[in-house]
Amino acid sequence: MSQRKADYVDDVDVDDDWDSQPTDDELAETVENLEASGFDVEVVADAEAALDVLVDEIPAGASVMNGHSTTLEEVGFDDYLNEGEHDWENLAADIWSIDDDEERDAARREAQTADYFLGSVNGIAQDGTLVAADLSGSRVGAYPFAAKNLLLVAGVNKIVEDVEAARERLHEYAYEFENQRAQDAYGVESAPAKELVYRQEGTEGRTTVVLVEETLGY
Repeated sequence: MSQRKADYVDDVDVDDDWDSQPTDDELAETVENLEASGFDVEVVADAEAALDVLVDEIPAGASVMNGHSTTLEEVGFDDYLNEGEHDWENLAADIWSIDDDEERDAARREAQTADYFLGSVNGIAQDGTLVAADLSGSRVGAYPFAAKNLLLVAGVNKIVEDVEAARERLHEYAYEFENQRAQDAYGVESAPAKELVYRQEGTEGRTTVVLVEETLGY
């Protein structure tokens, strides 16, 4: 079942200012700096348009893997991957069909090198730096190098002034929600144990950032 940030709002005590929308000038500056840092950028109006971009980016026959992302769920990608009409190799479905823990872990590692790996980030600095983290590294492990192509989708509410603020947003806001989600889903606490500060993409066309002009994810 898809999960949304709204599912946890009543259980999490956070500063809502971390979900503020950027001004038009701040958004334009962020896009310009992301592109200068080697990221391709698509700015779309809403979740439906974001899903269209993601689907259009992935060619038939590609292997597809996604790290957990509430934003991906909110734009409908998880449902599309599992139920929509496409000719992709759904690595996540293959992985979770494996009963043996050791085999499944090995498959999860191999899936980091998917043709297309999808996820999100927890903060975007206006200078074009992306910040993300997870407990195991099964999400951010693919971001720097392993995946052949990377598609990252984020609401513009994740844009903040600088890297320090992006990391603060991660620790003080996003992971309050993620910790609650982990307890609900797995019965364990989470932690931003493996944190990535992604300043530049050196391979042309490898990483696309889809910015949605809505409040999405955490």
